[in-house]
Amino acid sequence: MEDRRRLVPRTDAVLADARLVEAGGRLGRSVVKAAVAAAQERARQGEIGPEEVADAAVTALPARAASLRPVVNATGVLIHTNLGRAPLSAAAVEAITAAAGPADVEFDLVTGARARRGRGTLEALAGAVPAAEDVHVVNNNAAALVLIATALAAGREIVISRGELVEIGDGFRIPDLLASTGARLREVGTTNRTSVRDYAGAVGPETGFVLKVHPSNFRIEGFTGSAEVPELIGLGVPVVVDIGSGLLAREPLLPAEPDATSMIEAGADLVTASGDKLLGGPQAGLLLGRGDLVERCRRHPLARALRVDKLTLAALEATLRGPVPPVRQALHADPAALSERAAALAGRLARAGVDALGVPSEAAVGGGGAPGVRLPSAAVSLPERFAVPLRTGDPPVAGRIEGARLLLDLRTVPPERDDDVARAVLRVAEVPG
Repeated sequence: MEDRRRLVPRTDAVLADARLVEAGGRLGRSVVKAAVAAAQERARQGEIGPEEVADAAVTALPARAASLRPVVNATGVLIHTNLGRAPLSAAAVEAITAAAGPADVEFDLVTGARARRGRGTLEALAGAVPAAEDVHVVNNNAAALVLIATALAAGREIVISRGELVEIGDGFRIPDLLASTGARLREVGTTNRTSVRDYAGAVGPETGFVLKVHPSNFRIEGFTGSAEVPELIGLGVPVVVDIGSGLLAREPLLPAEPDATSMIEAGADLVTASGDKLLGGPQAGLLLGRGDLVERCRRHPLARALRVDKLTLAALEATLRGPVPPVRQALHADPAALSERAAALAGRLARAGVDALGVPSEAAVGGGGAPGVRLPSAAVSLPERFAVPLRTGDPPVAGRIEGARLLLDLRTVPPERDDDVARAVLRVAEVPG
C-alpha cells in the first residue's frame, strides 16, 4: 500500500492556490506559509486527505495579520482595562485610517515648512478646557506624571498625602513611579486624614510641587479628611492634580469624580488625565494648566521620549471634536431602553430553546473611575457553561459570572451588536453540555 504521506502536496504547489496567493498579499507570506505547514502536518497524521490541504490552510487563516481580536464587551464595565479601555468612536477610527499613510503631522501644506506637531489635536484639547492656559499630550497618564516630576522636581521633593500613595495597576505604584525620576517623596498626614497644616509644614526650599492624586480605584469611608485644592494654592509652590479618569468637564452622573476644568478653576497649576477612560479616546496622557509650567515640561528632553504618534493624535482630535464616543453613550444609556433590549434578546433566544432570561443588572464605570458607583442596567442571563464558548467564539463575547449564571450586560453592548450576540449564543447552544 502506498504511503499517503508521500501524496501530501509540496509547499510551493499549495501556496500557488489563488486563495492563498490573495491571503499572502493581505496577511503576509509567513502567516500563510505557517497555515500551509500546519495543514500539511495534519495530512501526514492522517487527519485530512492530501487533497484537502489547501482547503484546510485557507480555513485556518486568521482574519487579520495581528493577533488581537475584537471582543463584544458584555461585562457591564464601561472602561475595561483588560479589553483595551475605551472603545473608539467611528470618527476616531476613520481619523486613524486617514492618518495611517503620509500625513501633515508636523508639516504646513501651504508653506511647505515644518509646523507644530499635532497642532490640530492641541487646539481641540485647549478648546475643550478653556480654563487651561496651555496643553500637552504624552503617551499615557503615568507618563504625564513622570514628565512633570522630572521637569519640576528631579533632585527635589514632591509633597504628597500618605492616603494618596496608590497603586495604579499591574503592580505599578505612584511612589515608585515618582522616585524613578530622581525626585524625593515627602509624605504627609495619615492614610485617612491629611490637613492643609500637614502640607504647609512640609513645604520648603526643596519642594518642587505638591501633588494630589485622586484615589480613583478605591474609597476610604468613615473618619476621613483631606485638603482640597483651594486650600493648597497659597503654599507658594505649584499644585499638581492627577484626576485619573479623564473627565474634562463636570459630569452630572458622576458628581464625585474630579474633572480638569474644575480643578484648574479651583487653582491647580497643572492637571493630568487619561485619554482612554471617560474621555473615550485613545491611550494618551493629557497635561493641562499654567502656560509656563506646561512649556517647561514640553521643552524637557524627556518629552521627546514620551510623545505620541500620529495615529494617537488623529484619534484624540476626532474624539474631542467628533460625536459622542461610545463610553459616553454607554454612561448615559437609558435603563428602560436597556431593559427592553434585554427582554427582546432573551425572548428571541428562549424561543429557540435557550435558557435565557432578561434580568436587572448593575454596571460599573471601570478603569479606576467612579469607584462604588453602580449604574442601573439590564442583562441577558444564561447558563454558566456558555461563558467559555462565548469568549472563544467568533466574535468573542465576554460577560461576567454572578450566582452561577452568565450575565451579558447590555449597557456595554452597542444596540447594533445585539444580533451578533444572539447569533453567538445560538451557536453555543448547539454545543452539548
